[in-house]
Amino acid sequence: MTIHPLTGALGGRTMPYPRAQWGADEAVTRLFAAHYRPLVRLAALLLHDREAAEEVVQDAYVALHAHWPRLREADRALAYLRVTVVNRSRSALRHRQVVRAHLARTRPEPDAPSAEAGALALLRHDAVLAALRALPTRQREAIVLRYYADLSEAETAEVMGVSRGAVKSHTSRGVAALRQSLGALR
Repeated sequence: MTIHPLTGALGGRTMPYPRAQWGADEAVTRLFAAHYRPLVRLAALLLHDREAAEEVVQDAYVALHAHWPRLREADRALAYLRVTVVNRSRSALRHRQVVRAHLARTRPEPDAPSAEAGALALLRHDAVLAALRALPTRQREAIVLRYYADLSEAETAEVMGVSRGAVKSHTSRGVAALRQSLGALR
């Protein structure tokens, strides 16, 4: 029997992923090939910026590679990457807020949105993204992790560093706010 190079599957059975005997180079290479795009999409939904999302995810892989010898459970590497991506996205958002606050003090922003922004706001997809962006950070994270990344409540709680009850609360409040926000567009 052969082992599938990306999934670690052996004749229909799933092997622990990644295998503990892999070195940092092998494990990170395989994880990168299998999970880079979904992690970038996750970060992009949190950051609203594809380039920044790619940077965050690349930094997460670099951190995993450096942390690999100290990783107690190699099969938890994907969970480590998810937590790292969410935490680095939070840091990037905080940094962005500081920069915006500084710029607001030094340069006034226009009062009216551009014509392009108004046209794009009419599209349903953009309306959903705008409503998602308007949510508080924890609600947005809970919704993205639960419904976009398709993580369980327990996995979402672990990634966010909160209890399962907090995930339920953030998700419920976020969904209610999205319904209200998107219902006003009809």
